[in-house]
Amino acid sequence: MAPKEPLVISDKDEMRKWSRAMRSQGKVIGLVPTMGYLHEGHLSLVREAHKHTNVVAVSIYVNPGQFSPTEDLSTYPSDFEGDIQKLMSVPGGVDVVFHPHNLYDYGFDTKKGDFVAGEGDGVVSCIEQSALGHETWVRVEKLEKGLCGKSRPVFFRGVATIVTKLFNIVEPDVAVFGKKDYQQWRVIQRMVRDLDFSIKVIGSEVTRDNDGLAMSSRNVHLLPQEREKALSISKSLLRAQSIAKDGQVHCEKLRNLVIQCITEAGGRVDYAEIVDQESLEKVEEIKNPVVFCVAAWFGKVRLIDNMEINL
Repeated sequence: MAPKEPLVISDKDEMRKWSRAMRSQGKVIGLVPTMGYLHEGHLSLVREAHKHTNVVAVSIYVNPGQFSPTEDLSTYPSDFEGDIQKLMSVPGGVDVVFHPHNLYDYGFDTKKGDFVAGEGDGVVSCIEQSALGHETWVRVEKLEKGLCGKSRPVFFRGVATIVTKLFNIVEPDVAVFGKKDYQQWRVIQRMVRDLDFSIKVIGSEVTRDNDGLAMSSRNVHLLPQEREKALSISKSLLRAQSIAKDGQVHCEKLRNLVIQCITEAGGRVDYAEIVDQESLEKVEEIKNPVVFCVAAWFGKVRLIDNMEINL
């Protein structure tokens, strides 16, 4: 049997019409939001979505709103045709790919006399052009502040706003996010709870390459020697998890172990924090379920990873 090719939709009204037609047939709709350049980690999210739904939508949208001016929006990798082929390789495939051109109007650039959407992305079919632009943002104020929020202050505002728009357009019953982006997953969960979205948000486990490196679209930018050194992140997290389970519950000692391992490998640590799994607040001693979250630079690539510790 030939793989099923997904329907590709770029217009928001068409997308909503499709979802409502599915719901009228009694279908349970799943959504997997992505920024494209898909890898096995993304495909694992699709497989997870199939467990809970009848039909699956995948969104492919590189969101300018979650990049600061110094970050890598212009170099973010993309391969739309390749993405479609990968989605077709998943058992059951996906039913629809929502591929909007832009979802947020950053306003009218009076100097250029044109509409802008950040970093040169054109404002196309998914928004109504207006000289006033969009000005509404969604923030999860407490959860967005720590961890990645310290060095990327606009990131979670951009994520929460665009995910809200995706939820309003696709109207899923279930949404699946990867736990590799642990803070993002918790932010979306909290947003859904606080704003009464009727959506079940599922966190899917981190997918790793055979050598233990957490899969990420940004891994493609690592030089071979940098990739080898980056293995220090997952190796040190595994070591910390093992030591914690053997009785070392003092977080500072575990943090120092991980920081030293990554630094000795040539990485530059952005943060290494042990936090409560739900509140994401720092803990000094492990008494309840925690997650050890790390962000580190290897060369020009910022990698994140985490490991839950459940004693």
